[in-house]
Amino acid sequence: MPDYATLSKTIASLTEGEDDPVALMATVTCEVHHSDARFDWTGFYRVTGPQMLKIGPYQGGHGCLQIPFSRGVCGAAARTGQVQLVSDVDAFPGHIACANSTRSELVLPVFDSAGQVIAVFDIDSDQPDAFTQVDADALAAILRDVFSGP
Repeated sequence: MPDYATLSKTIASLTEGEDDPVALMATVTCEVHHSDARFDWTGFYRVTGPQMLKIGPYQGGHGCLQIPFSRGVCGAAARTGQVQLVSDVDAFPGHIACANSTRSELVLPVFDSAGQVIAVFDIDSDQPDAFTQVDADALAAILRDVFSGP
C-alpha cells in the first residue's frame, strides 16, 4: 500500500500553482501509478460532452477511447458521483473490458470547485480484490485537494 501521506505531499508540491486540468491529471496519474505495484492501469476519463467520457492522461496499456455515462464502472462513477470500489470486475453488471487483464477496479469521480463532475480517475489491477476503502478515501482526498481546493 502506498504511503498516502507522502504521496499527497508530493502531488501537492508538484501541482502547486498549476490550474490546467490536463497537466494536473498527467501529474496525478504518474505519481499514483508508480506508487504501488497493484496499480496496473491508472488514468483519467474526462467529461467532454453530455453523458460522455473520453480518455485523458494515463499510464499502462491502452484504454478505451470513449465511455458513455451509461456503461461500465467509469460510467457509473460519472453518473452517480460516487466512488466505485469493485473487487471483481466480472461480477459488475455492464463492465467494459478495455483490458482483459483487469480483475478489480477503483474509480473515483473528480469534482471541480463548483461541485461538477469533470472526470473520473480509474485505477485497474490485474489482481482480484486489490483495493480497499483506505485506498478510496486517501485517493479521494488527494483528488479533492488537487482539483477543487480546500
